[in-house]
Amino acid sequence: MEATLNARALPISAKQWLILITAGIGFAFDMYEMVIQAIVLRPVLMELGGYRPGSPEFNQWAGITLFLPPVMGGLAALVGGYLADRLGRQRVLVWSIVFYGAAAFCSGLATSIAELIFWRCITVAGACIEFVAAIAWLTELFADSRRREAVLGYSQVCATFGNIMIAGAYYAAVTWGDQLPALYGAHSAWRYALMFGALPAIPLMILRPFLPESPVWQAKRLAGTLRRPSFAELFSPRLRRVTVLSMLLAACSYALAFGMLQHIPRLVPGLPQVAELSRQGQEQWVSFVHLHQDVGALIGRIVLALLVSWVVVRGPILRWSLGLGAVVFPLVFLAGVGDADVFRYAVVLVTALVSLQHSFWGNYLPRVFPVHLRGTGESFAISFGGRVLAPVAALVTTQLANVMPGSNPTAKLANSIALLAAVVSVCGLVLSRALPEPAPTLPED
Repeated sequence: MEATLNARALPISAKQWLILITAGIGFAFDMYEMVIQAIVLRPVLMELGGYRPGSPEFNQWAGITLFLPPVMGGLAALVGGYLADRLGRQRVLVWSIVFYGAAAFCSGLATSIAELIFWRCITVAGACIEFVAAIAWLTELFADSRRREAVLGYSQVCATFGNIMIAGAYYAAVTWGDQLPALYGAHSAWRYALMFGALPAIPLMILRPFLPESPVWQAKRLAGTLRRPSFAELFSPRLRRVTVLSMLLAACSYALAFGMLQHIPRLVPGLPQVAELSRQGQEQWVSFVHLHQDVGALIGRIVLALLVSWVVVRGPILRWSLGLGAVVFPLVFLAGVGDADVFRYAVVLVTALVSLQHSFWGNYLPRVFPVHLRGTGESFAISFGGRVLAPVAALVTTQLANVMPGSNPTAKLANSIALLAAVVSVCGLVLSRALPEPAPTLPED
C-alpha cells in the first residue's frame, strides 16, 4: 500500500513524458494510416483503375483494397507482439514507426492498384506492430494502477488527432493541391494525403537514443527471470477463455470499423444535397463529414478514459456500447442517409460508440496477460481478431451492396452497412457476457 501511495505521489519524469509523447505520436499516425485508405479509396479506384463508383468492379476492388492491408498487417503484428516480448518494447515500437513511414511515402507514388495495395500492406503492418508494442510499454511504465489506467485511456485519445489530421490533410490536398509539385503530371489529392503519413518517422529517429526500455521488462530480463513468450501458452487452461473471447470480441469491435465506418466516405457523394455538387465539392464534403467522425472518435475515447479511471468493472462498459450500437447503427444508415445534415451529426454518435470499444481493448488486454505474454496476447486479440478476422466485414459490406435493395448505389450500400452493423453488434453483445473481469493488479507470471 505504501509503495502504491509513493508511486502515486511521484511526478511524471522527463523520460516518462518522452515515452508518452512518442506513443501519442505513434497512436495518431496509426489511426491516420488505418483510416486514410477509406478516405482516398473512391478517387484512387477512379484514377488508377478507371472504375465507376457503384459498379460491381468498383465494389470488388474496394473490398480487396480495404481487406488485404489490415489482414497482412494483422499477421505481421502477431510476429511483432512476440518480438516485443522477446526483444523489448522500445526497439520494436520505434523501428515499426520508421518502417511504416517509409512505406507510406512510397504508397503515394503508386502507379497501379496492385502496387498501391503492396505498399499499403507494409504500411499497415508497421502501424499494427507499433500499437501492440506501445500498449505494452505504457502498461509497464507506472506502478500506480489509477495513473496507469488514466495513461492508457488518455494516450489513446491521441489516435483521434490522426483522424483530425486526415480531415485537414485531405481537405488541404483537395483545395490547394494544385500548388504542390505535380506527380506523374497531375495534382492528385490522394497522393499527397498518403505521403503525409511518412512524417512521424522523422522525429522518432531523433528521439530514439533518449527513449528508455520498459522498466518491468528490463528488470526481469536483467534478473534472468523473463520467460520466453509462447503462443501455445495463450491456450493454457488459465488463459484459454480470455484469449478466445477477447479475440472474438475484438473482431466484432473492429468489424464495425471495417464494415461500417470505412464506407462512410463512399456514402457522402451520393447524399441528396451533395450529389448535385462538383467533384471537388463532393470531395470537400467527404473531408467535412470525416471531421464529424473525428469529433465522435474524440468523444468516445475520452468517455472510455473517464470510465476506466473511475469505474472498477469493465464488462458493463463494453456491453452497454454494443447494446446501444445494435439499435443506433441500423437507424442511422437506414434513415439518416436521406439528409446530409442529419447524417453528418448522426455520424458523431456512431463513431463515438465504435471508438469507445477500440479504446476499451487497449485498457483491458494488458491487465489479463503476464509480462512475458503481454505483447503476444495483445497481438493475438487485436492483430488476429481485429486485423485478420474483422476485415472480412469490408468484403461482406461491398458484396452485399451488389444485391441489397435500394433505389441507387448509395442506398444499397447504406442498407448493407445497416445489416452488417446490427448482426455484428448483437453477436458481440452475446459474447461479452462471458468475458472475465481482470484482477485488480497486473499479472506478472
